[in-house]
Amino acid sequence: MNPEATMLFLYALLRPRRSVPSPRPRHRRWYRSPRSNTGMPTDAGMSTAEYAVGTLAAVAFAGVLYAVISSSATRSLISSVVQRALTVTF
Repeated sequence: MNPEATMLFLYALLRPRRSVPSPRPRHRRWYRSPRSNTGMPTDAGMSTAEYAVGTLAAVAFAGVLYAVISSSATRSLISSVVQRALTVTF
């Protein structure tokens, strides 16, 4: 090999490289939903309507529980259990 060809070869190997632009398309939007490996959109959490339904269900359950606990039958049952526990001899 002649010296000129060697110098050109070494220059091609050692020259500074230009930065390569990102292969991402520029039309991708920030609000696009994440996708799974199958390409279908993922369901990544509850929406506002689901939060509202969940909150209503929790409030309804709390109301039923309060009604059961505050009834006279439940109060008498709890007081009889406590009285029996206090009067047990060891």
